[in-house]
Amino acid sequence: MFQDPQLGPGVPIRSTTVLCVRRDGKVVLGADGQVSMGNTIVKGSATKVRTLAKGKLLAGFAGSAADGLTLCDLLEAKLESVGGNFTRACVELAKDWRLDRRYRRLEALLIVADKERSLLLSGTGDVIEAEDGILAIGSGGNYALSAARALLRHSELDARGLVESSLAIAGEICVFTNNNRTILELEAPQ
Repeated sequence: MFQDPQLGPGVPIRSTTVLCVRRDGKVVLGADGQVSMGNTIVKGSATKVRTLAKGKLLAGFAGSAADGLTLCDLLEAKLESVGGNFTRACVELAKDWRLDRRYRRLEALLIVADKERSLLLSGTGDVIEAEDGILAIGSGGNYALSAARALLRHSELDARGLVESSLAIAGEICVFTNNNRTILELEAPQ
């Protein structure tokens, strides 16, 4: 039986472009749908963004799907334990993720957003707020980030248009990104 050496334990799974943009009172989070193992596309329609906290938060993950989903569940539990304080829940999750032996091996990055702020969370304890309203992660994240910053500065596209166009550009450049997109929106407070 032939076994592809590119599809085994320890082979990095490259996939995902997740992009979050804030503009004119809206926050939009989108991701492509491609999952690749080695140089093989395994799936083209994965969902990597979701709503949390009964629709009050948006979350997107890059990395292991099981780990990303686990982190989303842990964030919701943290939100409940801190009375719904979004920033505090994110900081507490990042601390646990870094220090707790049970979570230390979770291999993913998260972008989470509420109506007021967007944060990038990592297993090294990072909690990074978007300086310009744009965050991106994943294999095509830097391509989408560059496109979104250029479009933000030089176009009148709304937040959704920025995400759609930037993910499309990333999909044209990154072989681990496709054009099957899932896009979610939140209205910012007035």
